[in-house]
Amino acid sequence: MCGFAGILAEQQALAVNTALLQKMGDSIVHRGPDDQGIYTSADNSLGFIHRRLAILDLSEAGHQPMASNDMRYVIAYNGEIYNHLELRRELEQQFDSQWRGHSDTETLLEGIRCWGIEPTVSRCVGMFAFALWDNTERTLTLGRDRVGEKPLYYGFCNGVFLFGSELKALKAHPAFDSRINIAAVALMLRHKYIPAPHTIYQQLFKLLPGSLLTLQADKLQQGADIKPYWSFTTAAAKARNNPFNGTEQEALDAAENQLKQAVSEQMLADVPLGAFLSGGTDSSLIAALMQAQSTKPIRTFTVGFNVPEYNEAEHAKAVAAHLGTDHTEIYVGEKDALNVVPKLATMYDEPFADSSQIPTYLIAAEARKHVTVALSGDAGDELFGGYSRYFDCVRKADKLSALPQAFFSLLGWCQPLLNADVWQQLDRLTGQTHRGLFSNTCGRAADLSQLNDFSALYRYMVSDWKHPSDVLMSAAEPTTLLNCKVLAESEERFNWMMLADSQTYLADDVLVKVDRAAMAASLETRVPMLDHRFIEQALALPLNLKIRGGTGKWALKQILYKYVPKPLLDRPKTGFGVPVDHWLRGPLRDWAEALLDEHKLSQQGLFNVATVKKYWHEHLSGGRNWQYPLWNLLMFQSWLQEQ
Repeated sequence: MCGFAGILAEQQALAVNTALLQKMGDSIVHRGPDDQGIYTSADNSLGFIHRRLAILDLSEAGHQPMASNDMRYVIAYNGEIYNHLELRRELEQQFDSQWRGHSDTETLLEGIRCWGIEPTVSRCVGMFAFALWDNTERTLTLGRDRVGEKPLYYGFCNGVFLFGSELKALKAHPAFDSRINIAAVALMLRHKYIPAPHTIYQQLFKLLPGSLLTLQADKLQQGADIKPYWSFTTAAAKARNNPFNGTEQEALDAAENQLKQAVSEQMLADVPLGAFLSGGTDSSLIAALMQAQSTKPIRTFTVGFNVPEYNEAEHAKAVAAHLGTDHTEIYVGEKDALNVVPKLATMYDEPFADSSQIPTYLIAAEARKHVTVALSGDAGDELFGGYSRYFDCVRKADKLSALPQAFFSLLGWCQPLLNADVWQQLDRLTGQTHRGLFSNTCGRAADLSQLNDFSALYRYMVSDWKHPSDVLMSAAEPTTLLNCKVLAESEERFNWMMLADSQTYLADDVLVKVDRAAMAASLETRVPMLDHRFIEQALALPLNLKIRGGTGKWALKQILYKYVPKPLLDRPKTGFGVPVDHWLRGPLRDWAEALLDEHKLSQQGLFNVATVKKYWHEHLSGGRNWQYPLWNLLMFQSWLQEQ
């Protein structure tokens, strides 16, 4: 795992210099504390800086930026290619390739030299982001892995093209354009994250997963060409046309074998390696497959809380004991967790409000004391229907579909009345302000009138601020995948939700959360279930192998029961959260009130002060639990203050 940043400038007056690159690299030293390298093109129009966390080939032969044998290409690369030894054998047979070391970076570079860029990345199994300079064609290519495990930002700022692994590296350049993208703020308030390709800044973007961006150095004004080479949507379409047609047992065996292969390949490292273990289905399965393929106890790590409803450590301990892992527990108190909060704005670069970022960082920091790489069980919920909201949404959709269309027409006709301020006044007159009895009931009725298709209903259910325009003074919220009605109408509901989450929540929340938290501790994380071969296999499985008996992840559970007894695993899903609702009324109250100060909000001119005040007072009174929308707002304010 590493980090990189770079500059491409067409005008000689904006020529690259190593001092600027050094400054950009210093900002992401946490991503690569072991080594650094700088490259500039002969005419100083392009420059890379690379920070290295050595995982494969710890020698100087793995140093980056790295040039190809013929010196045509130079690459700055972040990630791991798990099948790179297999690719090496192919290159040796086809092109008699010779090697200086045994890093996957060298394999990727040689593949590009021999096969070309897209054919090479299409052969790669792994996670990666890279910047490639072609000295012959004078082109810059940025590439990102299929699912978006590794981050990559880019954009034109005041005549300079900037790119890098984290926004803080781009921000270190004097040409950086810090104007805030208000539309992205609306997305963040709704979803707690900013979906790709948007970022918090107007001029900067996230490269979409599974994409290649190409830029001609001498024609920057023509802009970049972006081309996908893989997508969940395309893979799902192929799977529908070629579904798995074997027996149930054959499907389970195939899934187990493919996941076991992914785990085996991801255990390749020249440094100590372990796994996160929560005691749930996904992390337990990854730990079990690791232990089954290891000759000694693997290292496993879990974080526990002293609040019973948020604590899974005892379950993880029982699973670890059964598997025989070398298990480490870290129990954190309220003070430990609260000490992380001030670091979040810097850690995440842009507003990000998934509160499980706090325990994720704590467990990553503990794991880093013992290992350099940790495998996780992420993606099981998205691929195998594990989220309870999927079932809640289907139940609500069934209830709504039973209502006559005339009911929705009536609600639509009454919507202006339902949204009227008179209901808040009635709350005040009847002493129901803290509960919002009338206003909230009418607000839900008004919302109901708009939820006339499945995708709209699901978007509503996964939104923390149902209507960001209620609190944000002005913003036209961009259309995202969850606004897409055609897709929702043309596919099964469970499959649509899983596919939508895989391209939004998984990529821009789960993977961002883990990458930034782990890299803040200089820990590499790997996700075996995101091996694209396993993804494509999962997409081809019939729905009844994923969802059965009113719960999800049926196939994963059947595989896991071969390694861990069922009684150790059958319990309600707890999640990986923290008691934010309690903290906002207690130890975080002063911090929150300082960020939500009415005078400060008025000066900023971004938010409706009265709405913020209403939500805050209702939460403090205990009448409503507004922890999610408030945490989103607080994480934005904390980020803005950090800027």
